[in-house]
Amino acid sequence: MIKILVADDQELIRDSLKIILEVNPNFKVIATAKNGQEVLAQCQIECPDIILMDVRMPIMDGTVCTKYVKQQYPHAKVIILTTFDDDTFIYSALKYGASGYLLKGVSNKELYQAIETVNQGGAMINPEIAKKVFQLFSKMARSSYNIEVDKTAARHFSKGELRIIKQVGLGRANKEIAKKLFLSEGTVRNYISQILAKLNLRDRTQLALWSVQEGIITQQLGDTDEA
Repeated sequence: MIKILVADDQELIRDSLKIILEVNPNFKVIATAKNGQEVLAQCQIECPDIILMDVRMPIMDGTVCTKYVKQQYPHAKVIILTTFDDDTFIYSALKYGASGYLLKGVSNKELYQAIETVNQGGAMINPEIAKKVFQLFSKMARSSYNIEVDKTAARHFSKGELRIIKQVGLGRANKEIAKKLFLSEGTVRNYISQILAKLNLRDRTQLALWSVQEGIITQQLGDTDEA
């Protein structure tokens, strides 16, 4: 059962999403919130697996809340669900650790798939803004914005570790990576934990950004790992 928290400043949307989500027997909406402060307060009571987070909310908006959630509750995963496809919102959401960015209006099936993918450790981006995201990643890779890592560790990755890093950079979930590289999901999880520790990174979103920054996702590392 995937525990979900819905955060939106509009009561109608909160209530509608709760009804839509609980039609799926694998989902349970444990709480709703109308701003970021309420999200953080609820996480103290019971931390969800997934937070569906609107961007523009009073008192504390969704991007700032995402930052605090990932600092205090790193295992909780955030999916931004909004009407806004502004570059600033996209940049901030990904920078602070969101695992998904969806535009309101997605179908129920697409929403269910996004939640399940992110819960498994993957990332999900609305097709309408995917191009913007890749352009944003490209700009970040060329600009002064950099993910700082342990440079010594970064020079001593095995080919197997680089394959895992590349797949994370391509937004694939652990299950997909395991299938692609003929590994068990447990082995993939262990690899990622070790890589994050070596680089001193917070989560796989930072790892994905770093892999783009360093050009790892474009490297040819063998037939089994190609996109």
